[in-house]
Amino acid sequence: MRTIKLIIQYDGTNYCGWQEQTNGISIQETVELALAKILGKRVRIQSSGRTDSGVHAVAMPAVFKTDSKMPLKAFVYGLNCYLPEDIAIQSAEEVPSKFKPIGGARSKTYRYTIYNCPIRSPLNRLTSWHVRETIDTEAMIKASEYFIGEHDFAGFRGQNCTAVTSIRRVDSVIIKKEEPFIIIDVTGGGFLKYMVRIMVGTLVDIGRGKLEPAHIKKLLEQPIRANAGVTAPPQGLSLLHVLYLEK
Repeated sequence: MRTIKLIIQYDGTNYCGWQEQTNGISIQETVELALAKILGKRVRIQSSGRTDSGVHAVAMPAVFKTDSKMPLKAFVYGLNCYLPEDIAIQSAEEVPSKFKPIGGARSKTYRYTIYNCPIRSPLNRLTSWHVRETIDTEAMIKASEYFIGEHDFAGFRGQNCTAVTSIRRVDSVIIKKEEPFIIIDVTGGGFLKYMVRIMVGTLVDIGRGKLEPAHIKKLLEQPIRANAGVTAPPQGLSLLHVLYLEK
């Protein structure tokens, strides 16, 4: 039995998220149905995590097991023939059977894109959050430093998050201004539901002058969700890449 790792890129606009659900079409279901067409049977694929409805991925790792002897290129070009235009396999490789897409990940990097301009952009509406007010990026950078390290992020989790613990490790938060965009890259060991989006929403409130940078420190010491900022909309978020300890 072979274990195949795919790197999948997708625009999540038209999907209910990565995980198969009953309330809409998911990325997982769409890829599995395409796989069934080339393998002749349905197989389950396991990703490195879940992305929410409307969230995108530049490089989502996912694995499946098969006894097929098809060449690896068939899992790229063959699958892409059956996938819609907003999903594409970027690469395929065979990995050891013990490879764990979730447990073996050392870190994940998400990118959040803000379109900071008084006038909305039709061309960027599906891949960024339109914020009209002037944003103080220096205040955001100062505030982001409090996120680094291992903390209780209960104040930055969605209400329906089912994670056993809210302790998470954030390795870096890099904020860049590339007019008219503000780019926020967050790297860490793993994230709670909506965690990155709530982090971004709180940073934007700081950039707007509604909160002081030290408010982040207070939220980590007294993690109360109601005291954090809004949950930034999903379309600005993309999974950039996942780094593994070993293949």
